[in-house]
Amino acid sequence: MVDILVNDIIPILVIMILGYLCGKFYFFDDDQRQGLNKLVLNIALPAALFISIVKATREMFVKDIVLTLISIVGVTGLFMLSYWLDKVMFHRTTQEAAVCALIAGSPTIGFLGFAVLDPIYGNNATTNLVIGIVSIVVNAITIPIGLALVNKGQANDRKNAGQTDEKTGEVVTAPVTDKEYKVLKNEKGIEREIDLMRAEIRNHEGRAKKEPNNSFGEAVLNALKQPVAWAPLLAVVLVLVGIHIPSSWAPSFDLISKANSGVAVLAAGLALSTVKFSIDKESLWNTFYRLILTPAVIVIAAYLCGMGSDPSKISMLVLATGLPPAFSGIIISSRYNIYVKEGASSVALSTIGFAASCIFWIWFLPVIANLFH
Repeated sequence: MVDILVNDIIPILVIMILGYLCGKFYFFDDDQRQGLNKLVLNIALPAALFISIVKATREMFVKDIVLTLISIVGVTGLFMLSYWLDKVMFHRTTQEAAVCALIAGSPTIGFLGFAVLDPIYGNNATTNLVIGIVSIVVNAITIPIGLALVNKGQANDRKNAGQTDEKTGEVVTAPVTDKEYKVLKNEKGIEREIDLMRAEIRNHEGRAKKEPNNSFGEAVLNALKQPVAWAPLLAVVLVLVGIHIPSSWAPSFDLISKANSGVAVLAAGLALSTVKFSIDKESLWNTFYRLILTPAVIVIAAYLCGMGSDPSKISMLVLATGLPPAFSGIIISSRYNIYVKEGASSVALSTIGFAASCIFWIWFLPVIANLFH
């Protein structure tokens, strides 16, 4: 445990703090931060996912089918549960609950997946397969669902604009347009959009001009067009059909993929430096849901589905799904001026709290495993 803390967790925190300080002292300008983000999401991460998954075999996929199903059903189901609970517990609108689900219900597997799991479990095919599967689910399923729900909520608000809400007695107003948002931003000093994370939301929204009217199918299609989604899917297809990438090709992918972890953690620190946050009941709940409740459900599901014989895979899956929030949520929050304060607070608290929750799960999972042996 001490070795993991000193050799794995502390370096991540140090680099993240370095990124935070760089952001606070404006060491990187907007274009440079945008460039770092694109490097991670469009080049380094897709290369890392692709080369790590193609090293697997069809036998591994068959053997890990339970892990795959738990990842797909678990991550998607917990995303929708977060959405529903936010509507029930905090009386949020459809679009607010959707942004909450993108924050509390989706891990930032792209930024921190390799940085956290590889040092602890080693850079092997199983670890990378877990990261690849969770990455596909987040990028190709939950984020498009979130965008579709945001668009649905906004469409309903536009339809009902001018009517009186039966519960509150207030007049419903339509959400602000892009032009109105820019005016508000200038006149009222609304905090600037998070430049570091802006590219990620573009990856999932695509460049469609009619964002508010995008259907779920269009949102999925736009997500699948991005390298972070299609690269791991292509690798999975190649493995399943039995096409092997020559080993001589690996160094070309490895060289750029090695940049992923360090740059991604630095980028996460930069992202935190751009948000102001406060502590309230909702942000605490979102942090608990992301770091404690989600991995706890995954642990229970894994043992109920017979994965108890391989506790190391359970541990990998728990840490992969128990990472801090996907930055897509706060980007969408800033872009649409929805759930901004609560979203920023939840992202900041969860990222800080992950240092403690990561250590907790690394310690607690072997205790659980011993109970089943």
